[in-house]
Order: sequence, then C-alpha cells, then structure tokens
Amino acid sequence: MPLEKRIGVIAIILENPKEIQGRVNSLISEFGGLITGRMGIPNHERNMGVLSLIVEGTEDEINTLTGKLGNIHGVNAKATMAKQS
Repeated sequence: MPLEKRIGVIAIILENPKEIQGRVNSLISEFGGLITGRMGIPNHERNMGVLSLIVEGTEDEINTLTGKLGNIHGVNAKATMAKQS
C-alpha cells in the first residue's frame, strides 16, 4: 500500500539569518519536490527571519525535512499536517 501524501506547513525561525540562510536554502532546494509555497519575512531589528513552507508529501518526508532544518544551529522548525491525506 503506497504511503498517503498529506498537506502541511513548516514554520521556521532563523536566528542570525545571514549566517545560516545559505544552508537553509540549500536544504529547502534539496526537498523542493515537497514544497508548494514559501513565504519569508525578515525582522532586521531582532536579527531574525521567519519562513513558512507549504508542503505536500508523506508524513516521513515532511518530518525528515523538518528535522534536518531543526538540526541547523540557529534554526527552530516545527511542522503541522492535515489529519486527512
């Protein structure tokens, strides 16, 4: 039985974004097949950035991307997914 694809959102907060945005963007590109939308908002006053990714993939694929993002120092990433596939 094939794994069901789900719609989800990954919220990402970057601390010191200029130092880590290259690694984050590279990882997002690696998983580009999952991403259907992206929005990024910089907060220069706090030296932070906020990204949201709209994704569609299996639960494992979405969790893998979220985990890899969260393993980058200075990145906090959390995912939420629709209950239905």
